[in-house]
Amino acid sequence: MIYTNSDGGARGNPGPGAIGVIVRDEEKILTKYSGEVGKFVTNNIAEYEALIKALELASKYTNEELHCFLDSELVVKQLLGEYRVKDPKLLPLFLKVQKLQENFKCICYKHVSRWDKFQQIADELLNDEMDKKFGKRKR
Repeated sequence: MIYTNSDGGARGNPGPGAIGVIVRDEEKILTKYSGEVGKFVTNNIAEYEALIKALELASKYTNEELHCFLDSELVVKQLLGEYRVKDPKLLPLFLKVQKLQENFKCICYKHVSRWDKFQQIADELLNDEMDKKFGKRKR
């Protein structure tokens, strides 16, 4: 079974944004990805962009069951149908996720703590990307 952990963030919210993604098979990380997603995005947009990249990368490893872990409760609840997508900027991203889901037989979304060990790797990837592109973060 394949698992993804994805994280997106924006400094300033809105502000410059980046994503971090890992695709794994249980404990073994198969691939890592980080990238910029814009100069003026919200955290929620970045979270969706991270999930989209996670789904694209995971499709190279499986078309069967996929488990996606995110620390964005909003995105998970929207994907599970518990919350409506009210923000018109999120709707196209939500629909893109719906389309990408067709690449898998079964997909599960789960909200995890930002302190989950794999979630921390995704978070580190996105923060390293933002540091490279937009300058060091304030601690």
